[in-house]
Amino acid sequence: MSTSDQQPLHSGFNGKTSVGEVLEGAELSGKTAIVTGGYSGIGLELVRAMAERGAKIVVPVRSPEKARESLVGIAGDIVPHEMDLGDLASVRRFAGEVTDTAPRLDFLINNAGIMACPETRVGPGWEAQFGVNHMGHFALARALWPLLTASPGLRVVALSSTGHKRSDVLWDDIQFGKTPYDKWVAYGQAKTANALFANALSRRLGDTGGLAFSVHPGGIFTPLQRHLAQEEMIALGWLNENGELSELAKQGFKTPEQGCATTAWAATSSLLEGKPGVYCEDCDIAQPTDPESPFARFRGVDAHACNDEAAERLWEISERLLNEA
Repeated sequence: MSTSDQQPLHSGFNGKTSVGEVLEGAELSGKTAIVTGGYSGIGLELVRAMAERGAKIVVPVRSPEKARESLVGIAGDIVPHEMDLGDLASVRRFAGEVTDTAPRLDFLINNAGIMACPETRVGPGWEAQFGVNHMGHFALARALWPLLTASPGLRVVALSSTGHKRSDVLWDDIQFGKTPYDKWVAYGQAKTANALFANALSRRLGDTGGLAFSVHPGGIFTPLQRHLAQEEMIALGWLNENGELSELAKQGFKTPEQGCATTAWAATSSLLEGKPGVYCEDCDIAQPTDPESPFARFRGVDAHACNDEAAERLWEISERLLNEA
């Protein structure tokens, strides 16, 4: 896969399409999904929409009490299980419980993530954004491997972000052992890793008809911004001087129902058959970034996030990190 594969399909949807519109008429009865981060923000709206259409949703939860409060009242078959992406033992325990009870899996939605947090270490000392956003989900996929490879037609969706434009993988210092920590560079590296994960995984699912995609959900105000001070969000143009949503953000940001629409589209659209590993945005395959565009910072996918060799290199590094943990 390369930028040449990043050709929009003219899906008929757009950046303001809601998850309800994407899933209109969809029948998900008898299908099983895992949705990480499925009790907050856009993950919660995706769980709601898929459950309403008959899917059984397994929601890994780091905070059972918060999950109960968020998921109460949502109709459908929703099963929370404790799991912390920063704790490899809990990831493996969760995967074992699911594998023991689910005969197959139809959707694995890697939705959970953290953004621009202070320097923190998780697991065996991994930088937290790389460790949670990428390695936690990588460990989950590896622990679920028997189930993934026994599930023909599986769809895996990894949430990346336009944040991938901030940084390629820091190949010589992924864990910021020598490089001064920069929360936005760390976030960019993690989001590039999410895209490369989907690229490499699709090749490994090819024999079973499985597909993996990465998606940029769009700008949405959710708990993802919890590590950002109000002053920083004002400087970014997201809030005005009164701490209210700016006019720019009102025009460009999505609602949570719109923010999970591209994930739902990537998980279910027949248009993506034969398009393994592509990066999607606004309910379509994203175009390669046009450096001359005034929107280059916000739209399209950079070449470093859809490079086969980089994807394979990261997969090998991730396997080694997991084996050493």
